[in-house]
Amino acid sequence: MKNTVFQGMATAMITPMNARGIDFDNMGRFIDWQIASGINALVVMGTTGENATIEPEDQTEVIRYTVERVAGRIPVIAGTGTNNTEHVLRNTREACRVGADAVLVVTPYYNKATQNGLVKHFYAVADASTVPVIVYNVPTRTSVNILPRTAATLAEHPNIVGIKEASGNMAQMVEMAALCEGKLDIYSGEDALTVPMMAMGAKGTISVLSNVAPREAVAMTDACLAGDYKTAAAWQCKLLPLINALFSEVNPIPAKAAVSAMGFGEDWLRLPLTPMEPAARAKLYDEMRKLGIKV
Repeated sequence: MKNTVFQGMATAMITPMNARGIDFDNMGRFIDWQIASGINALVVMGTTGENATIEPEDQTEVIRYTVERVAGRIPVIAGTGTNNTEHVLRNTREACRVGADAVLVVTPYYNKATQNGLVKHFYAVADASTVPVIVYNVPTRTSVNILPRTAATLAEHPNIVGIKEASGNMAQMVEMAALCEGKLDIYSGEDALTVPMMAMGAKGTISVLSNVAPREAVAMTDACLAGDYKTAAAWQCKLLPLINALFSEVNPIPAKAAVSAMGFGEDWLRLPLTPMEPAARAKLYDEMRKLGIKV
């Protein structure tokens, strides 16, 4: 029987940065605030963490620092995926070495592997990893979609324990759940679909929203886990305007703007990402204020 890495709400964490590099002081404060807010896990060096523009040695340091700061309070999941299998193996071994509890591995973007290629890629990573592997399906970013039957094949590997499903296709998620027969924990990768996906058996969400509104996001998944879908649906509807604002420009641009306005460091992104446009920023801050978030 495979172990579940987490249930509920995991934050796909931003990486505080400034002109000098990684801002570890504000990262530490942010980690502590997230845990105090009830988050069930932290994901570092994923898309929201700007992993594509952070050098491998700095990625390892961010993972190591997060593991040490968290100090076992909640699971730390490290993003280790790239479009090069050998690089993923290196990143994964490093994440394991510095103490990550699990790794999150995105489909190899740009190369556009076949379904057979995806299986071989993820099996190679799972064979090399000493911690559980969660695969990440986000076809809008990678141009590769893990089909439900492929997910069922991945579920047969003893070290592949979950999938972050961010296709936005509920029918695909339902078919995936049916074919995997409980062998693969499914997590929503779409904040706007947290409640519908958990109603269909997803274990929780790997979230951008919870960077900004962790207590509210946790209340939503807690209600789902308790079977109170009326309360959960009310939270989903209440949070939807903020979710939409957080995706009004490409992630993590809005999340970085929001977290900076909340006092966790500078609104600093690495090119080719640029700070949020004024009109979208004003709308984001307005939605934050409506929820009582000070900016």
